[in-house]
Amino acid sequence: SADKGEKKHKGKSATILGYPISIFFIVVNEFCERFSYYGMRAVLVLYFKYFLQWDDDFATTIYHTFVALCYLTPILGAIVADSWLGKFKTIVYLSLVYTLGQIIMAISAIHDITDHNKDGTPDDMTLHIALSMVGLLLIALGTGGIKPCVAAFGGDQFEDHQEKQRSTFFSIFYLSINAGSLLSTIITPILRAQECGIHKKMQCYPLAFGVPAALMVVALIVFIVGSGMYNKTAPQGNIIVKVCRCIGFAIKNRSRHRSSQHPKREHWMDWADEKYDKLLIAQVKMVLKVLFLYIPLPMFWALFDQQGSRWTLQATTLNGNFGFMTIQPDQMQTVNPILILVLVPIMDSVIYPLIAKCKLNFSPLKRMTVGMFLAALAFIAAALVQIQIDGTLPTFPSSSESQAKFINMVDRKLDIKAGINDGSPDYLTFTDTFQLQLGPNANYSASLDKGNRSTLVVVEDGALPRYIKFEDIVSKPEQGANAHFLNVCEHVTFSSAVRNVLVLTGVFSCYTSAKFSIKGAGPGQECFFEQQFGFGSSYTMIIKPNFTFGPVMDMSPNTVHMAWQIPQYFLMTAGEVVFSVTGLEFSYSQAPSNMKSVLQAGWLLTVAVGNIIVLIISEAATLDDQWAEYILFASLLVLVCIIFAVMAYFYTYMDPAKIEAQFAERKPEELEPDEKDRKKSLEMTKKDAVENHKEDRRSSRGSSSDEEEVQTKI
Repeated sequence: SADKGEKKHKGKSATILGYPISIFFIVVNEFCERFSYYGMRAVLVLYFKYFLQWDDDFATTIYHTFVALCYLTPILGAIVADSWLGKFKTIVYLSLVYTLGQIIMAISAIHDITDHNKDGTPDDMTLHIALSMVGLLLIALGTGGIKPCVAAFGGDQFEDHQEKQRSTFFSIFYLSINAGSLLSTIITPILRAQECGIHKKMQCYPLAFGVPAALMVVALIVFIVGSGMYNKTAPQGNIIVKVCRCIGFAIKNRSRHRSSQHPKREHWMDWADEKYDKLLIAQVKMVLKVLFLYIPLPMFWALFDQQGSRWTLQATTLNGNFGFMTIQPDQMQTVNPILILVLVPIMDSVIYPLIAKCKLNFSPLKRMTVGMFLAALAFIAAALVQIQIDGTLPTFPSSSESQAKFINMVDRKLDIKAGINDGSPDYLTFTDTFQLQLGPNANYSASLDKGNRSTLVVVEDGALPRYIKFEDIVSKPEQGANAHFLNVCEHVTFSSAVRNVLVLTGVFSCYTSAKFSIKGAGPGQECFFEQQFGFGSSYTMIIKPNFTFGPVMDMSPNTVHMAWQIPQYFLMTAGEVVFSVTGLEFSYSQAPSNMKSVLQAGWLLTVAVGNIIVLIISEAATLDDQWAEYILFASLLVLVCIIFAVMAYFYTYMDPAKIEAQFAERKPEELEPDEKDRKKSLEMTKKDAVENHKEDRRSSRGSSSDEEEVQTKI
């Protein structure tokens, strides 16, 4: 009955302080989902490097491939939601996919499932890699698919008279996004730095991925619990598909009429006039005009998204000790959201008003140009930091080189020469098989394979020289340090809770103290030692006969502080505020009323293409020095910035509402016969929609500016 229908509608619209109860479930869902996504992404590149043991370039490649997928799938999600399933079902189904992906990622990081010899290193890395790739693919499909749906679904919960509450909702929604990302980028690196494991304690990537997976489970449960309170609108048809069909028909029709007998038309989109009404064609023209300006924009995102890859890897080589606390390299990513909260109000309340008072024409496109230039400066700052880092680090051997270290325990001077037999009793030769030979008649040799490092200890006790062979260090240790142990005791065994400590060798995190215990054969022959190993440092640990440690530093640690990254983060965040926020406002102001989602999809596509550019440049530009790659990216962005400035100079700003009004106000006699029929049909459809589905009008017309901005920020 009508009464029952009205009660049902009121039940869905039950409010607290003027807000529908349903929006609280949506806000909590968004907070948990953003925590899950950014928390997982914060530690992802370090997981690739230190758990899956990929090099920097390959880790960066896979990272940006994943991010690109996350920004390609929103188009798929929007089409599915608007054309078939509706927003609610799309969010639920893709959240299930999302949650499964996060759980698989957490399982992939458990080293014990393939650590059969219990040494802390997975024995079947192929399984871990396969699980990781499946998990990331599901996450990209899930997080991208729900991007265009959640904010719009929240907007659907409000009635027409709740415009003020709707605007406030989007502000709260935006706050939940930033709160989730900020907290997760602080917490998950701390979880990663913990030690966990059944057989051997390792950095706890399962916990760092497991907590975001748990938050995604909570997000899904909370969203489903509110199901009975939601205002669920039926699919209205996807405008993106309609625009693509219109463009496709225009191209196809133009290609069919290339002969000179067919009169030329003012715009190539006018060739769609035979099938589509002039209003739609005019709207598509406006969209294409803005999309043309989007062509240079991916280069900005190519630099911006390297905060989570190259800049995080750079942070692993820096000193993160701030006195009162130690910052993990992946926690530096929190600088960006913190600076956003500071810079956005400063820009809106101080900078822009001052520029306006100076009567400078700081148009939206000029702001975006400045934002791109600031991002280029950020990469120049990163290059300067990298040069400073490189100047303080030793020259490590490459994966194809060998390295030998000699410790002289003989009570006389040794003259060791390489490959020269001058009759001296002490010289060193390198044969084709990388054998070390000491003296012309040496009865001892140590095989030194390519990429390995050995420490040869020369003694005079009637026995063969002792040596320590580094089996696993095949390239520069990045976030690690070298420890050479010289044993002058008998029957000594070593143990440590730190990964890769194999009897007499070790690679240690520069943020973790290496803890060692030694035991002798006799009673009471035991002691404990703890040493902090800074990045790039090398120690020779001498174990004395009285079972005490005597460390000798061979190479001082890198002292470049992590705070040097703050200027580059500041420049990049300032560029983001000027570029991204302004770009969203510009896109909204230049978009037709029913095609704002089309430009939103185009904006997200520029992010995806930007990450693809990183893949191409990282693979094509084989630069030995990281600082040179930073300069390359900065130079490319400056070039693109100049091109964009020229395009912006010739751009003419539009008033979409005025253009649309010109078509709506045309008299019936000005319309062509087919246009009259389409207009009449359109008016009848609108009339029926107003009478029968009044509460769904806003959803069918399109999203508000706040909604579009929040969707893009997600």
